[in-house]
Amino acid sequence: MDAEEFRKHGKEMIDFIADHVEGIRQQPIVPNVKPGFLITKLPGRAPSEPESIEKITNDVEQLIIPGMTNWQHPNFHAYFPAGNSYPSILGELMESALGCIGFSWAAAPSCTELEIVVMDWLGKAIGLPEDFLHCSGKGGGVLQGSASESVLVSMLAARHRAFKTHRLSSSTRLVAYCSMLAHSCVEKAASLCNVRLRQLEPDADFGLSGETLRQAIEKDIHDNLIPFFVCATLGTTSICSFDNLPSISDALSSLKGMSETPLNIWLHVDSAYAGNAFICPEFQHLLLDGIEEVDSLEFNANKWLLTNFDCGCMWVRDRLHLEDCLSVDPLYLKHDHQHLTADFRNWGIPLSRRFRSLKLWFVIRRFGLTGLQKHIREQVRLAKKFTKLLQKDTRFEQIGKTRMGLVSFKLKGENELSERLLGVINNSGQLFMVPAKVKHNYVIRFCVCSTSTTNSDIERAWNVISYHADHVLADEIIEMTLCPGELSPADLATNSFLFPCKDNSQGDEHEAVPDLIRSRSTVGQPFRRPFRRYSTSELSHRLLYRSISSAARLQSLTPTSNTPHKTTQLRLDTILNALKKERPF
Repeated sequence: MDAEEFRKHGKEMIDFIADHVEGIRQQPIVPNVKPGFLITKLPGRAPSEPESIEKITNDVEQLIIPGMTNWQHPNFHAYFPAGNSYPSILGELMESALGCIGFSWAAAPSCTELEIVVMDWLGKAIGLPEDFLHCSGKGGGVLQGSASESVLVSMLAARHRAFKTHRLSSSTRLVAYCSMLAHSCVEKAASLCNVRLRQLEPDADFGLSGETLRQAIEKDIHDNLIPFFVCATLGTTSICSFDNLPSISDALSSLKGMSETPLNIWLHVDSAYAGNAFICPEFQHLLLDGIEEVDSLEFNANKWLLTNFDCGCMWVRDRLHLEDCLSVDPLYLKHDHQHLTADFRNWGIPLSRRFRSLKLWFVIRRFGLTGLQKHIREQVRLAKKFTKLLQKDTRFEQIGKTRMGLVSFKLKGENELSERLLGVINNSGQLFMVPAKVKHNYVIRFCVCSTSTTNSDIERAWNVISYHADHVLADEIIEMTLCPGELSPADLATNSFLFPCKDNSQGDEHEAVPDLIRSRSTVGQPFRRPFRRYSTSELSHRLLYRSISSAARLQSLTPTSNTPHKTTQLRLDTILNALKKERPF
């Protein structure tokens, strides 16, 4: 491909990308495919002859796009946001064009120095003490691949420091600590570092407290173990809860003189998602209150700062701990200026490094800090709007608080109800969410992820959730009160059936039916959502049960007869007349 052909196809590709991004609302949220769908459509061997860009682009449109989960869809509410914006895409394009490998200053001077500048920009924006900035000459920031990588790098540095401090030849006595709600990457890092990990019980606010940590550390010291690393999470994956950083810092400070050899425990802050919000002054206290004992911290700009993956931002208070642990210096990597500037190959695991700072530089300059703050505040506002809708419905309970753009909730009752609800919603294709487990609770996570999500999308999402909750709860009620054998051919032939209901002290069988329904769903609230009208011939047993329950909740049914038993015979035609047309989403 020559320059002219590149210009031609490059312009076409930009148009293709813009059309895809702008038309994302018309795409499905998740693809209707099964494992192997693409493998069977592509050749088993690479082509021996060149193929045209037109053919490749057509295959992208026909084969690749249909198999994509659309993370930028306004109704995608799973995981956390996958940052994306046109300035970031342009920055990625420029990075690819420059084609450098930035493992040292000599290998790519601009790559190294722009990373220094951008990380100091962000560090100042979130209010970090000067110790964490390059301009201090002591600490500084570095771009890693992800928060998981930052946690591993921090633990490696902490372990290396502990080996030197305690003159160890083995890591078997070293212990790391985190909350039970910490990200799984902490467990993986401990496994890779071959150290013990204590996953501690969070408090009533779902955060790790300093007192819980102190007790665990004191016990391990008593057992001749060596505490060396603590990971505090600000914004857990499950419910975006916050560990109590001030009390954790106080606990670590008070423990420093407990043993003959100073403990010198490394405190890392994992704020992969929520840390992005610290560019807003109103959220900075969540980090800065307790930062005195922090050795390192990170967040993923590729989550919430409109920057494409990968772009993990990590800061350390003392860069020498990273360099002492991770430096390798063969002759072919040496250069005349290596003692005058950072060589970021010594701040992380890989030698080769992408020019990640370029896209972040594009984003910060194009949006400005005010634009990025506006984006975060808007998504927090949308999450709080969803929370208000949730709290009005007494069938649901929220787990944790809404501090950022994540709301975690469940149906009241057994976990199976929430699990069934999530399955039905995701299978409908109307929304996409994922679950989490919090203190034995199966919770549904609703995260505002897309930049195109609006007020109406939030309202629609709640209508979808509420609608499917009606059906899940109706199924639950009928399964507990009716057996299929209770519907006889004679019942169906006469459009009538038996509906068991609880005793009523006044003998009013009619009132007992809605009481039974409400006792398992919306206590004290009228039914608000309409349902489809069915003819008798359209009703399977399951649809019949659902319609019965829905009609009963309308509280507008009249029994056709009274019986001395715990059942009320209602005619099916009465119920069908009560059913209304289903609300379209």
